[in-house]
Amino acid sequence: VLAVARIAGIQAAKKCADLIPLCHPLMLTKVSVELTANTKDSSIEIIATTKLAGKTGVEMEALTAASVAALTVYDMCKAVDRGMVISHTQVLEKSGGKSGDWKA
Repeated sequence: VLAVARIAGIQAAKKCADLIPLCHPLMLTKVSVELTANTKDSSIEIIATTKLAGKTGVEMEALTAASVAALTVYDMCKAVDRGMVISHTQVLEKSGGKSGDWKA
């Protein structure tokens, strides 16, 4: 499940301009999606990282990657637990671009 969700997230980052109006296509230099299962509280942490060699931000691509990865986990596991919750999506860190560096 986690491997499929990782691939789905990477694909989603590359298709962000097709999904979000006014989000223009970017030549991403890196997309990574890491999913970490926590058996203690039955959760999965998803962290998406995107990079670009240009001056624009790639937050939307990272958020899209993480969101689609989470949706994929839900889709593949809903037969076992329909009560799953997708929560707390946020930008953790941003560097470069016009607005400079930022950290949550």
